Amino acid sequence: MTSRPVLVYTLLRLLAFLVPLVILWFLFPGMPWVAAIMAAAIGASLSVIFLRRPREEVSSRIYAARQKRAKVTDDDVEDAVIDSAEGPAGSNPAS
Repeated sequence: MTSRPVLVYTLLRLLAFLVPLVILWFLFPGMPWVAAIMAAAIGASLSVIFLRRPREEVSSRIYAARQKRAKVTDDDVEDAVIDSAEGPAGSNPAS
């Protein structure tokens, strides 16, 4: 799995935050926390509106990677717990 879509999406998200931050920092020089909060809101809005395709590519890659892993069901876990609790085959602690 190549990480190009993840890198592109991450860089675009950073740009969507940093560009408004720099602009707002100059508009509100005495209140950097206001600039940061407004830049975060603007960056999130820009991301939702304009970065749908890169976000979906990253999401589908993450989903595909998760599906490749071995699936463990509840039955498998329960069987393993029961087998480990019984001990070796043929040994009966009650007798």
